[in-house]
Amino acid sequence: MFFSPPVKLVPPVFRPPSEANSLLIQVTIGCSNNKCTYCDMYRSKSYQVRDKKDIFKDLQAAHHFYEKHGQMPRRIFLCDGDALGAPTNLLKEVLQEINRLFPQLDRVGIYATAENMLSKTKEELEELSKLKLNMAYLGMESGSDKVLHKIVKGNTAQDMIEGTRRIKQSGFKLSTIVMLGVGGKQLSKEHIEETAKVLSEEPPHYLSFLTTFSVPGTPYHKMEERGLISPLTAKELFLEMKGILENLELEKHKDSPKVIFRANHVSNQFPLGGVLPRDKEKLTNTLKEWIESTPEGVYPPRPMTM
Repeated sequence: MFFSPPVKLVPPVFRPPSEANSLLIQVTIGCSNNKCTYCDMYRSKSYQVRDKKDIFKDLQAAHHFYEKHGQMPRRIFLCDGDALGAPTNLLKEVLQEINRLFPQLDRVGIYATAENMLSKTKEELEELSKLKLNMAYLGMESGSDKVLHKIVKGNTAQDMIEGTRRIKQSGFKLSTIVMLGVGGKQLSKEHIEETAKVLSEEPPHYLSFLTTFSVPGTPYHKMEERGLISPLTAKELFLEMKGILENLELEKHKDSPKVIFRANHVSNQFPLGGVLPRDKEKLTNTLKEWIESTPEGVYPPRPMTM
Protein backbone atom coordinates (compact mmCIF):
# COMPACT_ATOMS: atom_id res chain seq x y z
CA MET A 1 0.00 0.00 0.00
CA PHE A 2 1.22 3.51 -0.79
CA PHE A 3 0.64 6.28 1.75
CA SER A 4 0.61 10.02 1.10
CA PRO A 5 2.45 11.76 3.94
CA PRO A 6 1.56 15.36 4.86
CA VAL A 7 4.52 17.13 3.24
CA LYS A 8 4.38 20.59 1.69
CA LEU A 9 4.32 20.38 -2.11
CA VAL A 10 3.95 23.45 -4.31
CA PRO A 11 1.95 22.24 -7.32
CA PRO A 12 2.19 21.14 -10.01
CA VAL A 13 4.59 18.37 -9.08
CA PHE A 14 6.10 15.85 -11.51
CA ARG A 15 8.16 12.70 -11.10
CA PRO A 16 9.37 9.90 -13.39
CA PRO A 17 7.04 6.88 -13.82
CA SER A 18 9.55 4.68 -12.00
CA GLU A 19 9.23 6.91 -8.91
CA ALA A 20 5.47 6.28 -8.60
CA ASN A 21 5.76 4.91 -5.05
CA SER A 22 8.55 7.20 -3.86
CA LEU A 23 8.25 9.82 -1.15
CA LEU A 24 8.37 13.18 -2.96
CA ILE A 25 10.32 15.96 -1.28
CA GLN A 26 10.75 19.38 -2.89
CA VAL A 27 14.28 20.74 -2.58
CA THR A 28 13.78 23.30 -5.33
CA ILE A 29 10.63 24.88 -6.73
CA GLY A 30 10.23 24.96 -10.51
CA CYS A 31 13.00 24.75 -13.09
CA SER A 32 16.13 26.91 -13.29
CA ASN A 33 15.99 26.97 -17.10
CA ASN A 34 12.22 26.99 -17.66
CA LYS A 35 12.70 28.10 -21.28
CA CYS A 36 12.26 24.82 -23.19
CA THR A 37 9.76 25.69 -25.90
CA TYR A 38 7.77 22.43 -25.66
CA CYS A 39 7.41 22.35 -21.86
CA ASP A 40 4.66 23.85 -19.72
CA MET A 41 5.40 21.84 -16.57
CA TYR A 42 6.83 24.66 -14.46
CA ARG A 43 5.71 27.83 -16.24
CA SER A 44 3.39 28.71 -13.34
CA LYS A 45 6.32 28.73 -10.88
CA SER A 46 9.30 30.96 -10.19
CA TYR A 47 12.50 29.02 -9.58
CA GLN A 48 13.78 28.96 -6.01
CA VAL A 49 15.79 26.78 -3.67
CA ARG A 50 13.79 25.93 -0.57
CA ASP A 51 15.01 26.76 2.91
CA LYS A 52 16.71 23.86 4.67
CA LYS A 53 14.43 24.21 7.71
CA ASP A 54 11.33 23.76 5.56
CA ILE A 55 12.80 20.70 3.83
CA PHE A 56 13.70 19.18 7.21
CA LYS A 57 10.15 19.83 8.49
CA ASP A 58 8.76 17.88 5.56
CA LEU A 59 11.15 14.99 6.14
CA GLN A 60 10.32 14.84 9.84
CA ALA A 61 6.56 15.02 9.14
CA ALA A 62 6.91 12.21 6.60
CA HIS A 63 8.91 10.10 9.06
CA HIS A 64 6.27 10.55 11.75
CA PHE A 65 3.52 9.65 9.27
CA TYR A 66 5.21 6.49 8.00
CA GLU A 67 6.20 5.43 11.52
CA LYS A 68 2.57 5.76 12.61
CA HIS A 69 1.44 3.53 9.74
CA GLY A 70 4.19 0.98 10.33
CA GLN A 71 5.69 1.23 6.86
CA MET A 72 8.71 3.21 5.74
CA PRO A 73 9.43 4.28 2.14
CA ARG A 74 12.08 2.42 0.17
CA ARG A 75 12.74 5.34 -2.18
CA ILE A 76 12.71 9.13 -2.06
CA PHE A 77 12.59 11.45 -5.06
CA LEU A 78 13.83 15.03 -4.78
CA CYS A 79 11.76 17.53 -6.79
CA ASP A 80 11.39 19.81 -8.77
CA GLY A 81 12.67 19.99 -12.33
CA ASP A 82 16.41 20.04 -11.72
CA ALA A 83 16.99 19.74 -7.99
CA LEU A 84 20.57 18.61 -8.64
CA GLY A 85 21.22 22.28 -9.35
CA ALA A 86 20.75 23.10 -5.66
CA PRO A 87 23.93 23.96 -3.71
CA THR A 88 25.99 20.87 -2.90
CA ASN A 89 26.16 21.67 0.83
CA LEU A 90 22.36 21.89 1.02
CA LEU A 91 21.96 18.58 -0.81
CA LYS A 92 24.49 16.93 1.51
CA GLU A 93 22.69 18.16 4.64
CA VAL A 94 19.31 17.07 3.27
CA LEU A 95 20.69 13.63 2.38
CA GLN A 96 22.29 13.26 5.80
CA GLU A 97 18.91 13.98 7.39
CA ILE A 98 17.24 11.52 5.01
CA ASN A 99 19.72 8.81 5.97
CA ARG A 100 19.21 9.56 9.67
CA LEU A 101 15.42 9.32 9.44
CA PHE A 102 15.18 6.56 6.84
CA PRO A 103 18.22 4.26 7.28
CA GLN A 104 16.46 1.42 5.44
CA LEU A 105 16.20 3.50 2.25
CA ASP A 106 17.31 1.85 -1.02
CA ARG A 107 18.01 5.01 -2.99
CA VAL A 108 17.26 8.68 -3.62
CA GLY A 109 16.42 9.90 -7.14
CA ILE A 110 16.56 13.32 -8.76
CA TYR A 111 15.95 15.13 -12.06
CA ALA A 112 19.11 16.63 -13.54
CA THR A 113 20.25 18.65 -16.53
CA ALA A 114 23.60 18.42 -18.27
CA GLU A 115 24.35 21.84 -16.78
CA ASN A 116 23.64 20.50 -13.27
CA MET A 117 25.97 17.57 -13.81
CA LEU A 118 28.79 19.74 -15.14
CA SER A 119 28.39 22.45 -12.51
CA LYS A 120 29.40 19.96 -9.82
CA THR A 121 32.82 18.35 -9.58
CA LYS A 122 33.24 14.59 -9.75
CA GLU A 123 34.19 14.70 -6.06
CA GLU A 124 30.99 16.52 -5.13
CA LEU A 125 28.86 14.05 -7.08
CA GLU A 126 30.70 11.13 -5.45
CA GLU A 127 29.91 12.57 -2.01
CA LEU A 128 26.22 12.79 -2.91
CA SER A 129 26.23 9.27 -4.33
CA LYS A 130 27.69 7.87 -1.10
CA LEU A 131 24.70 9.43 0.70
CA LYS A 132 22.36 7.31 -1.48
CA LEU A 133 21.59 9.98 -4.07
CA ASN A 134 22.48 7.65 -6.91
CA MET A 135 19.63 7.73 -9.45
CA ALA A 136 19.46 10.66 -11.88
CA TYR A 137 17.02 11.36 -14.72
CA LEU A 138 18.27 13.39 -17.68
CA GLY A 139 15.92 14.96 -20.21
CA MET A 140 18.37 14.84 -23.10
CA GLU A 141 15.51 15.17 -25.64
CA SER A 142 17.87 15.14 -28.64
CA GLY A 143 21.51 14.72 -29.57
CA SER A 144 21.24 17.33 -32.32
CA ASP A 145 22.58 20.79 -31.57
CA LYS A 146 20.16 22.21 -34.14
CA VAL A 147 17.19 20.65 -32.35
CA LEU A 148 18.48 21.60 -28.91
CA HIS A 149 18.90 25.19 -30.05
CA LYS A 150 15.44 25.26 -31.61
CA ILE A 151 13.76 24.04 -28.41
CA VAL A 152 15.96 26.30 -26.20
CA LYS A 153 17.18 23.37 -24.12
CA GLY A 154 20.15 25.35 -22.80
CA ASN A 155 22.67 22.55 -23.38
CA THR A 156 24.69 21.22 -26.31
CA ALA A 157 25.13 17.64 -27.42
CA GLN A 158 28.68 17.70 -26.07
CA ASP A 159 27.33 18.87 -22.70
CA MET A 160 25.06 15.81 -22.69
CA ILE A 161 28.00 13.50 -23.38
CA GLU A 162 30.29 15.06 -20.77
CA GLY A 163 27.55 15.33 -18.14
CA THR A 164 26.54 11.69 -18.67
CA ARG A 165 30.15 10.57 -18.38
CA ARG A 166 30.76 12.54 -15.20
CA ILE A 167 27.66 11.39 -13.36
CA LYS A 168 28.19 7.74 -14.32
CA GLN A 169 31.81 7.90 -13.13
CA SER A 170 30.56 9.32 -9.82
CA GLY A 171 28.49 6.27 -8.90
CA PHE A 172 25.09 7.32 -10.24
CA LYS A 173 22.71 5.26 -12.33
CA LEU A 174 21.42 7.43 -15.19
CA SER A 175 18.07 7.28 -16.96
CA THR A 176 18.01 9.32 -20.18
CA ILE A 177 14.87 10.53 -21.93
CA VAL A 178 14.65 11.12 -25.70
CA MET A 179 11.69 12.92 -27.28
CA LEU A 180 10.42 11.47 -30.54
CA GLY A 181 9.35 14.08 -33.07
CA VAL A 182 10.76 17.02 -31.11
CA GLY A 183 12.57 18.39 -34.19
CA GLY A 184 9.50 18.05 -36.39
CA LYS A 185 9.67 16.80 -39.98
CA GLN A 186 12.25 19.47 -40.76
CA LEU A 187 14.94 18.05 -38.46
CA SER A 188 13.86 14.40 -38.16
CA LYS A 189 16.83 12.94 -40.06
CA GLU A 190 19.29 15.02 -38.05
CA HIS A 191 17.50 14.13 -34.81
CA ILE A 192 17.80 10.41 -35.59
CA GLU A 193 21.47 10.45 -36.57
CA GLU A 194 22.79 12.82 -33.91
CA THR A 195 20.75 11.33 -31.05
CA ALA A 196 22.05 7.86 -31.86
CA LYS A 197 25.58 9.29 -32.04
CA VAL A 198 25.39 10.88 -28.57
CA LEU A 199 23.83 7.77 -26.99
CA SER A 200 26.47 5.58 -28.62
CA GLU A 201 29.29 7.83 -27.39
CA GLU A 202 28.20 7.70 -23.74
CA PRO A 203 25.32 5.27 -23.11
CA PRO A 204 23.07 5.70 -20.04
CA HIS A 205 21.98 2.79 -17.85
CA TYR A 206 18.34 3.32 -18.79
CA LEU A 207 16.92 4.80 -21.99
CA SER A 208 13.31 5.85 -22.59
CA PHE A 209 11.47 7.42 -25.51
CA LEU A 210 8.39 9.58 -25.24
CA THR A 211 6.35 11.28 -27.96
CA THR A 212 6.27 15.05 -28.44
CA PHE A 213 2.86 16.72 -28.44
CA SER A 214 2.64 20.48 -28.72
CA VAL A 215 0.92 22.00 -25.68
CA PRO A 216 -1.32 25.01 -26.36
CA GLY A 217 0.17 28.20 -24.97
CA THR A 218 3.79 27.07 -25.30
CA PRO A 219 6.26 28.61 -27.79
CA TYR A 220 6.51 25.17 -29.43
CA HIS A 221 2.78 25.20 -30.18
CA LYS A 222 3.05 28.68 -31.66
CA MET A 223 5.96 27.54 -33.85
CA GLU A 224 3.85 24.63 -35.04
CA GLU A 225 0.95 26.97 -35.87
CA ARG A 226 3.34 29.10 -37.96
CA GLY A 227 4.66 26.07 -39.80
CA LEU A 228 8.15 26.31 -38.31
CA ILE A 229 7.77 22.83 -36.84
CA SER A 230 5.65 20.18 -38.56
CA PRO A 231 4.45 17.32 -36.31
CA LEU A 232 5.26 13.75 -37.27
CA THR A 233 2.61 11.22 -38.23
CA ALA A 234 2.33 7.92 -36.35
CA LYS A 235 4.29 6.15 -39.10
CA GLU A 236 7.02 8.82 -39.03
CA LEU A 237 7.34 8.52 -35.25
CA PHE A 238 7.85 4.76 -35.57
CA LEU A 239 10.43 5.41 -38.30
CA GLU A 240 12.24 7.86 -36.02
CA MET A 241 12.34 5.37 -33.15
CA LYS A 242 13.52 2.59 -35.46
CA GLY A 243 16.16 4.88 -36.97
CA ILE A 244 17.65 5.83 -33.59
CA LEU A 245 17.78 2.21 -32.43
CA GLU A 246 19.32 1.01 -35.72
CA ASN A 247 22.00 3.71 -35.57
CA LEU A 248 23.09 2.88 -32.02
CA GLU A 249 26.63 1.54 -31.83
CA LEU A 250 26.83 0.29 -28.26
CA GLU A 251 28.99 -2.69 -29.24
CA LYS A 252 31.95 -0.38 -29.94
CA HIS A 253 32.61 0.01 -26.21
CA LYS A 254 35.24 -2.20 -24.65
CA ASP A 255 32.86 -3.30 -21.92
CA SER A 256 29.62 -3.68 -23.87
CA PRO A 257 26.97 -1.76 -21.87
CA LYS A 258 23.59 -3.20 -20.96
CA VAL A 259 21.01 -0.46 -21.50
CA ILE A 260 17.47 -1.09 -20.28
CA PHE A 261 15.18 0.39 -22.93
CA ARG A 262 11.56 1.43 -22.52
CA ALA A 263 9.05 3.27 -24.71
CA ASN A 264 6.02 2.81 -22.48
CA HIS A 265 5.27 6.40 -21.51
CA VAL A 266 1.59 7.43 -21.67
CA SER A 267 2.45 9.51 -24.75
CA ASN A 268 3.64 6.48 -26.73
CA GLN A 269 1.09 4.82 -29.02
CA PHE A 270 2.23 1.26 -28.15
CA PRO A 271 4.51 0.00 -25.38
CA LEU A 272 7.91 -1.35 -26.31
CA GLY A 273 10.82 -2.51 -24.20
CA GLY A 274 13.95 -4.63 -24.03
CA VAL A 275 17.65 -4.62 -23.28
CA LEU A 276 20.19 -3.06 -25.66
CA PRO A 277 22.16 -4.10 -27.60
CA ARG A 278 20.87 -7.65 -27.03
CA ASP A 279 17.30 -6.98 -28.23
CA LYS A 280 18.08 -4.44 -30.94
CA GLU A 281 17.03 -6.67 -33.86
CA LYS A 282 13.87 -7.82 -32.09
CA LEU A 283 12.86 -4.23 -31.31
CA THR A 284 13.52 -2.93 -34.81
CA ASN A 285 11.61 -5.86 -36.34
CA THR A 286 8.61 -5.02 -34.16
CA LEU A 287 8.84 -1.41 -35.27
CA LYS A 288 9.07 -2.51 -38.90
CA GLU A 289 5.77 -4.40 -38.47
CA TRP A 290 4.14 -1.34 -36.90
CA ILE A 291 5.41 0.87 -39.73
CA GLU A 292 4.06 -1.48 -42.41
CA SER A 293 0.63 -1.69 -40.75
CA THR A 294 0.25 2.05 -40.07
CA PRO A 295 -1.55 4.14 -42.74
CA GLU A 296 0.08 7.23 -44.19
CA GLY A 297 -1.03 10.63 -42.91
CA VAL A 298 -2.47 9.36 -39.61
CA TYR A 299 -1.40 11.20 -36.46
CA PRO A 300 -1.13 9.49 -33.07
CA PRO A 301 -3.97 10.12 -30.59
CA ARG A 302 -3.17 12.68 -27.94
CA PRO A 303 -3.11 11.04 -24.49
CA MET A 304 -5.71 12.19 -21.98
CA THR A 305 -2.98 12.81 -19.40
CA MET A 306 0.73 13.50 -19.86
